[in-house]
Amino acid sequence: MRILEGQGVTKYFGGLAAVANVDFHVDQGEIVGLIGPNGAGKTTLFNLISGTFPLSSGEIRFKGKKLNTLKPHQICQLGVSRTFQETKVFANMPVVQNVLVGAFFGTAAHISGMAAAREATESLEFVGLSAMGAAPIGDLTLANQKRVEVARALATKPELLLLDELMAGLTPAEVGEAMELVTRIRDKGITILMVEHVMKAIMGVSGRVMVLHHGEKLAEGTCNEISCNKTVIDIYLGEEAHAGS
Repeated sequence: MRILEGQGVTKYFGGLAAVANVDFHVDQGEIVGLIGPNGAGKTTLFNLISGTFPLSSGEIRFKGKKLNTLKPHQICQLGVSRTFQETKVFANMPVVQNVLVGAFFGTAAHISGMAAAREATESLEFVGLSAMGAAPIGDLTLANQKRVEVARALATKPELLLLDELMAGLTPAEVGEAMELVTRIRDKGITILMVEHVMKAIMGVSGRVMVLHHGEKLAEGTCNEISCNKTVIDIYLGEEAHAGS
């Protein structure tokens, strides 16, 4: 079943098409990787899906519902949550309160403080940060701040999670841990669309990969098909990445 689908998705900034006539879909239960050079339109596509930017033309549907005219909080309450390319945390709040925001924001219905606290605690436990709930967010490493963002997104109870460069800036060991977390999120029943430049991560967890270049869809296929695609290698992966070095 297709949980997310885009047809002719286009976004202009002035005369520049940041995303141009892109068709895509994500099936329920998939992990789909979204790759491409800097400026390819990956984060812009995330912003269109999540309602941060309005579409110039085209259509995006989540579980058959058109998202084009909805606000970000309405899309989140439908079951679509996200993290950000640059970590966005509330620096003056402790870890658990950062996650509480997601618990309150993710539902249009009234939620009690006790229920929100329980959701925040469970989300922090899931990402391995249950012992750090009272810590100032600024005391955490980059890797753990990214985990707080994931916990906040999970606290909204999403069916679809958009991960924007979760692995950026992490050590190889932290990348491995993040890959395990992504897989556990999928095993929890949450569909994932992820932007990533760390090819080990994309190829290690994705079932399918879509490649953007200059705002257009360049290629789409399995990890093996993408890693062997000469055009993708020439434009983005490079022979060295193709060789696995």
